[in-house]
Amino acid sequence: MKERIAVIGGGYAGFAAAVTLAAAGRSVTVFEAARTLGGRARRVEAYGTTMDNGAHILLGAYRQTLALLRIVHGAGAEDDLLDRRRLALEQPGVFRLRTMALPSPWHIAAALFTMRGVPRAERLAAIAFVRGLGRRRFRCPQDMTVAALLSESPPRVTALLWEPLCLAALNTPIETASAQVFLNVLRLTFAKHARDSDLLFPRVDLSTLFPDAAAAYVADRGGDIRRGCAVRRVVALSDGIAITSGYLEETFANAVIAAGPHQAKRLVQEADPQTHAALDTVSFEPIVTVYLKYPLALPFDRPMYKLDGWPGQWVFDRGVLDGPDGLAAVVISTSVPGARVSHEALAQAIDAQLRRHWPDLSAPEWSQVIAERRATYACVAGLKRPAPGMIAPGLYLAGDYTDPELPATLEAATRSGVAAAQALLGHR
Repeated sequence: MKERIAVIGGGYAGFAAAVTLAAAGRSVTVFEAARTLGGRARRVEAYGTTMDNGAHILLGAYRQTLALLRIVHGAGAEDDLLDRRRLALEQPGVFRLRTMALPSPWHIAAALFTMRGVPRAERLAAIAFVRGLGRRRFRCPQDMTVAALLSESPPRVTALLWEPLCLAALNTPIETASAQVFLNVLRLTFAKHARDSDLLFPRVDLSTLFPDAAAAYVADRGGDIRRGCAVRRVVALSDGIAITSGYLEETFANAVIAAGPHQAKRLVQEADPQTHAALDTVSFEPIVTVYLKYPLALPFDRPMYKLDGWPGQWVFDRGVLDGPDGLAAVVISTSVPGARVSHEALAQAIDAQLRRHWPDLSAPEWSQVIAERRATYACVAGLKRPAPGMIAPGLYLAGDYTDPELPATLEAATRSGVAAAQALLGHR
């Protein structure tokens, strides 16, 4: 009989680990407290419409995530599930940046040189700034903030380009965000291949995109997927790992904890006090997504636009992706004063914000506000994070917060899950 391995958490990190283990012939049991798979990137239902609890896009550089999609969906997964487009950031009437069909790094240099809304001298200064980052190999002191890093950048370019990108990628204000992690994102996106900076918009909801198919993949190989099954306790024994869920205690040969940092902190308390202490230093940033359903298709030329930040920062046209015509999803990253109101007032403020850009919009038919209080960890400068892998005999850790390079992204989650699974397989 195969030795059983428990994976605690049915999000992107947990299923990245589960798929890797199942592909290696291991018997896997996945515990997920919710009924819907995906964790902090999952499907929700409202007004008879399928939505996500937050708007996530992928980048062409997300090699681990794309590889897993091919494993669980098949070779044509990217073409079927994702709408790939060259990077285009536009705030209507204010700013526009588009990459061109050129090899790296010329594609980003040309995009910076042709930015709209930025004077020529500042565009040239932006190119010089990026070239300087390259000469420094995208490295800086670990305790440097993004604000300090961007002190070398023209203020207008910072306000229109770099700060919004930092909020989108790190979900942390530039005054406290880690400059090194931000540089890691820029290097991953722009420094190697031009296609790495492409935006990949999901054509399906986030649960369908990976966790649902991953669950089927694991189940087809003899695994067990336990939805609505919360793990209360994890204890490292001399001959395995004891898992308590509800009133049932089971012993597994190994376990991978792939829950959020606030949940993992509780689960590792007995098995690994050192990791518990490290997780105790992690703080969180919220993400609020406001859905507005308009009666007609949105007057957009592309799936995503940059907004002015009062209060929303990005708007997505779900009608051209996986939703009905007229469905707008507006994202508010981090805690901003304009979002600290009732859901009804926030939806009204977002509707007014969209009308500043597109005044001919009809009145929305309905709205839905989804607020994730612990959407991501705060990616602050100098933060000491635990690494993915073994934290105690037989016990392994995964999660986007454990990836050594990236902020809380789908790619960080899948990389960490694969890394934890590989560490487990290599230790045996």
